[in-house]
Amino acid sequence: MKIGYFCNMTNWDHRPYNQLVEQVREIAVHCDEHQWDSFWFTEHHLNHEGMDCCPSPLMFGADIAARTKQIRIGQAANIITFWDPVRLAEEVAVLDHLSSGRVDCGIGRGVYGREAVNMNSDADVKDQAKNKRLFEESLQIMMKAWTSDAWSHQGEFYTYPAPDYVWQHDMSPPDPTYVDMETNEVKAMEVIPRPYQQPHPPLWQVVDSESSIDAAGKKGINTIMWIPTVEALKPRFEIYRKARSEHEGREVATGEGISLVRDMFVADSMDEARELAAEGILTYIRWIAHWRGLSNHTNPGEVLPETPHKLDLLDYDFLHERNLLFGTPEYVCEKIQELKDELNLQHLQVWSNFPCMPHEHVMKSVKLFSEKVMPEFAG
Repeated sequence: MKIGYFCNMTNWDHRPYNQLVEQVREIAVHCDEHQWDSFWFTEHHLNHEGMDCCPSPLMFGADIAARTKQIRIGQAANIITFWDPVRLAEEVAVLDHLSSGRVDCGIGRGVYGREAVNMNSDADVKDQAKNKRLFEESLQIMMKAWTSDAWSHQGEFYTYPAPDYVWQHDMSPPDPTYVDMETNEVKAMEVIPRPYQQPHPPLWQVVDSESSIDAAGKKGINTIMWIPTVEALKPRFEIYRKARSEHEGREVATGEGISLVRDMFVADSMDEARELAAEGILTYIRWIAHWRGLSNHTNPGEVLPETPHKLDLLDYDFLHERNLLFGTPEYVCEKIQELKDELNLQHLQVWSNFPCMPHEHVMKSVKLFSEKVMPEFAG
């Protein structure tokens, strides 16, 4: 199993940002030195509350690449609907070279309306159909940029090269690959550099809905899932397996091409894990469940009791049995083994720097995971 660290940076207690940066660096260097497979950054914007405070996973990736030797560097995800796709293709390719081919490129559509409407009005999540079309076109352009010597594009949102642009320069003789030889109008373009990994870094799409899971599988893109219980994940894994099998023209194994994010806190006892980390993870889940309620935590067919407020059932005991890797090393090993046995899970990402968690507690948990959990699942 390949195990990565999911570094969802939070700053709910408003520490100085440079302090937060140093703490992230310490986690990353530890993971690199202890043979973790990968380190993942998220992308979020305009979050004055401090719940999600990494606006640039690629810049953080570059910083971590310079401080590590072997760990792969991922984004979970680059929100490609917020980016000019040519610029994003360039940035990913540059990071791939800076890291000597250690990039895993995560992609997503965006979920927070406040971010989307301000970063790119075409990405407004209130219009899901338009957001999906923008995502698909942006990804298409990125793939062209990574894999084509000279390319052009005309779509709903983007046209490359810009129409009617005439290029003339004494040091750039007319080249029929790129310009119309009669008018000197630019007709094709090329992105420099192309990625270090050919034809491009592995792609991972953050998915939640069944339609997104199916679409990613049919394009042969790896997927990242997060919250659901084991029983709820089984049909999602099967949707992906069937779609990926259709794309590949072969029977893809259950679990192939899927990475699962799990919230993790390893401690010397079950009570200590609860005491030190319960409020941190509950704070974050309250933030997420404000929009979704608790449906993403339920098993198939499960009906939760009616309560005056949709989060009244949300407490540590409700979460723990469903999807938390919180407890002793032995308990966490049992829960990861369950993921292997029930889902044939091959890629796991664990997150532990929850809101307001003292950094020394986070590091102790990460070190316990490295020392007492990782060896049970290495390879």
